[in-house]
Amino acid sequence: MIAMDACCSPLAREPLSEEQSVELAKLFKAMADPVRLRLLSLIASHAGGEACVCDLTDAFDLTGPTISHHLKVLRESGLITGERRGTWVYYRVHPEVLARLSAVLVPGDAAAAEVVSA
Repeated sequence: MIAMDACCSPLAREPLSEEQSVELAKLFKAMADPVRLRLLSLIASHAGGEACVCDLTDAFDLTGPTISHHLKVLRESGLITGERRGTWVYYRVHPEVLARLSAVLVPGDAAAAEVVSA
C-alpha cells in the first residue's frame, strides 16, 4: 500500500521527489485501466460508499476471475479496501488516497485558494 505520509505538493508548485513520483505512479497505474477506473467509480458512487462484489460483476461483460484480478490490483495499490461478510466481499474506496491524488493534480494557486476558502 502507498505510504500516506508521502505528502505531495501540487505539481505546479514544486517538483516531486523520486520517492513521491514512484509512489504516485503506482496509484495512477492502478487506475489507468478502463475496467479498474470504472470499478473504482462504481464503488465510490455506490449507496453508502461501499459495494458488494455481487453488485460489481453484473456491470461488466467479464468473468468473475477477471473482475477479482482488477479488484486485487486496486486493493493492493491502496485505493480500495475489502471486507468479507459471509460469502460476499464488500469494497470501499479510501477517500484520503483519492484526495491525495487530486491535490497533486491541482495547480499550486488553485490548491491554496481551496484551503483559504474552506
